[in-house]
Amino acid sequence: LHPHTPSPQVDAFAREIKEARADLVVSMGGGTPIDTAKVALALNCDDGEASLLLAGMAPKDKPPPIRQIACPTTLSGAEFSDLAGLTDPETRIKHGIASFGIGPASVILDASLAAHTPLDLWLSTGMRAVDHAIETVCSIAATPFTDALALESLAKLASSLRASASDPADLKAREDAQLAVWLASSGLDRTPYGASHGIGHQLGAVAGVPHGICSCVLLPAVLDWNLEFSSEAQARIADILGAQTASQGVRSLLAALGLPSRLSEAGVTRDQLSQIASGSVENRWVKTNPRPLETSEDIERLLETAL
Repeated sequence: LHPHTPSPQVDAFAREIKEARADLVVSMGGGTPIDTAKVALALNCDDGEASLLLAGMAPKDKPPPIRQIACPTTLSGAEFSDLAGLTDPETRIKHGIASFGIGPASVILDASLAAHTPLDLWLSTGMRAVDHAIETVCSIAATPFTDALALESLAKLASSLRASASDPADLKAREDAQLAVWLASSGLDRTPYGASHGIGHQLGAVAGVPHGICSCVLLPAVLDWNLEFSSEAQARIADILGAQTASQGVRSLLAALGLPSRLSEAGVTRDQLSQIASGSVENRWVKTNPRPLETSEDIERLLETAL
């Protein structure tokens, strides 16, 4: 499977489901196979193609005729929502798709299966979960319920990811991280995220940066950008991470895990920033960033600080 869920891949899988007359889909792996299954199930509500979903024309309020069971082996959290990413390969824009009932009916968390996930993928998708937790707490519509779960998740992730980095065979650490992802996902579709998630969609679509690495290289810069607009929330995050500021805490965690913290370290070049920025303006989570990002120029200025 190709990352970031390109629409032709989804169309092909949706056809396979119909031709096989499947009564259940079981997905195993990270966000891409789980999201591919999600969008294919949405298409099986009708006889449409992914292009109709990209155009917002396909019905999204009908439950799919069959359901999905997910066995995640990364920490992306795709298994805990009815949301999915879908990339248009022509425009290189990644869209968010929501459709009732496409999320897994059951999720199987098995640390022994996740033990086979390469360490760099495990840790980087763990930072995606850190991003879920942090942007939940910093959300413009944060709630006590989601704050409590997200902050507990952040503490668990910080310790379990460090433990996995120290000993990749530590199954308890992997299990703790999986449970932390469940907690971090409490904000999915409950509280709007911010620019780290929103710009990250286009960073992956334009520059091919893996989903987890997008969070690594964007989150510290977004936290700095938003500091005056989310100072109380960021102080709580910094306290959990044992740092003076939230962004310093995230950078220290990234350093301990051996992960990049800047766009340039992920292979992004300055000449790509304009396309990433222009594709991000209409993203739903860019629009709900705590500090307004109203134009592509605003987004490009933020990206320059992350380069």
